[in-house]
Amino acid sequence: MGIKVSRAHDLMQNAMDYRAARQDIISGNIANADTPFYRPKDISFEDTLAQKSAQIFADKSQTLKMAHTNGAHLEGVDAVSSKPTTFFRDGHMARNDGNSVDLDVESTEMAKNSTMFNALTAALKKDSALFKSVIDASSKTA
Repeated sequence: MGIKVSRAHDLMQNAMDYRAARQDIISGNIANADTPFYRPKDISFEDTLAQKSAQIFADKSQTLKMAHTNGAHLEGVDAVSSKPTTFFRDGHMARNDGNSVDLDVESTEMAKNSTMFNALTAALKKDSALFKSVIDASSKTA
């Protein structure tokens, strides 16, 4: 177990991983814009991150633990899934070849995803810089 910079640090790292995965999926959609019968995919992770956020920042004294009455019983599993949900993004008119990739939608989604990824990167840098400044200040007082 390493040093924790902050409770939000792990959440931001998970969000960056999900944003990178979404970037890959959107890139795949753009690459398959001319593939017959291709349906664009997307990834939904906002609900997963909201659940993880609630789990990280929740007051642990208010949670009810599952009773463990026998040593042979299996441990309970948290209801929070660590994997985002992949789905087909339908709703656009398919062309004659059955492909429903809209390059305008995909490029817009990619730009939004890149902006969010860059914002997360900046937040992680700021979070780490705060921790570094505390270490630097403590070394100067000794």
